[in-house]
Amino acid sequence: MNSRAIAEMVFHLGRIASGEGLIEGLTAAQWAVLRYFAQANRFSRTPSAFAAFHSTTRGTASQTIKTLETQGYLTRMRSDEDRRSVQLVLTDKARVILANDPFESLVRATNSLPPSVLGHFANALQHMLGQVAQERGKSTFGTCTSCQYLESDDCSRDERPRTPYVCGFTSERLRLEEIDEVCVNFVPVKHMMLGNFVIGALPR
Repeated sequence: MNSRAIAEMVFHLGRIASGEGLIEGLTAAQWAVLRYFAQANRFSRTPSAFAAFHSTTRGTASQTIKTLETQGYLTRMRSDEDRRSVQLVLTDKARVILANDPFESLVRATNSLPPSVLGHFANALQHMLGQVAQERGKSTFGTCTSCQYLESDDCSRDERPRTPYVCGFTSERLRLEEIDEVCVNFVPVKHMMLGNFVIGALPR
């Protein structure tokens, strides 16, 4: 299979998994907002971060977010670390409706892949995302596990429930549940080749 055919499959897969038309009374754009804030970490729960993630304008992002706030799916909360900053978080109403998200069909398809394939598949997709984002001048998003800013915190290893990781960009300790959440400050680690597969470097 050639590169164009593979690219068409990736594009088509994302399109059919996102759903079409109104589902549970929400548009595709509104579903995209809910999915983003369901996976974004505390540094990335802002309208500007969402706009960058979905390559849309801040005005368009803000309008969709305001509609979801009015409908009771999103609410604004003060940050625990910096009381001057505000984060957008999902309400219980949003979490209930996300159980019927059409995107879950893609999650189930991913879970059906053999464990030996998932790691290589994730690295390959991250490589593709990074290259496309660079060519088009877009921000690159990712998770802590493949980010240059993920650092070990040796002084916390014998202390629970503190986690052994720190974000090198914000100098803040990371909670375990944040390691796999999407971050606006993401910078991919340098990769090396092993056989025909792209392998990410281990966290520092």
